[in-house]
Amino acid sequence: MQYEYRTISTISKGLYKEKGSRFIALAYPVSDEDEIKTILAALRKEYHDARHYCYAWCLGTGQVHCRANDDGEPANSAGKPILAQINANELSNILVVVIRYFGGVLLGVGGLIHAYREASADAIRNNKITTRKIYETYQIHFNYPQMNDVMTMIKEHNLIQYDQDFGLHCSLKFKVWIKERQKVIERLKILEHVSLERLSGD
Repeated sequence: MQYEYRTISTISKGLYKEKGSRFIALAYPVSDEDEIKTILAALRKEYHDARHYCYAWCLGTGQVHCRANDDGEPANSAGKPILAQINANELSNILVVVIRYFGGVLLGVGGLIHAYREASADAIRNNKITTRKIYETYQIHFNYPQMNDVMTMIKEHNLIQYDQDFGLHCSLKFKVWIKERQKVIERLKILEHVSLERLSGD
């Protein structure tokens, strides 16, 4: 089972020039497709005079959910080489967009593949790659007398706690690293008047 994934830390830029054409690459850490759509729309406005807006992205762990787009360039000459750089660096939750300003000279399919590859590689090199843990989210319900036991368990396992409601009947949500998940679940099972509900996984 995969417990962690690699991604980029921030937004970064890369550049490649060939025969008058400029290839501006921008790499973004992203979390979902809606965020990707928003970024792409903003870039089309900002670079409104560019010829092509080619991109590739991967979401989730294990690079299982990926897409590439040539945006009018010859098939597999733009999106695929961008995606190849994402995969070569084993990155997830990343969007790389390469914006092309045409310089008047055709580069051919081989030239385009090289240009899009080099531009996207430059953007990734100019970033910082980080390793992040994969979490699952749970909600726990318990009675007030169990408060001390629950909070002790949360502290001991370094759980990320949020959205708590401490009344007569208490509840809170927490994120647990999936490598520690089973230990936490077994610990909660032995507590009386405590129930656990899985909400999601990253």
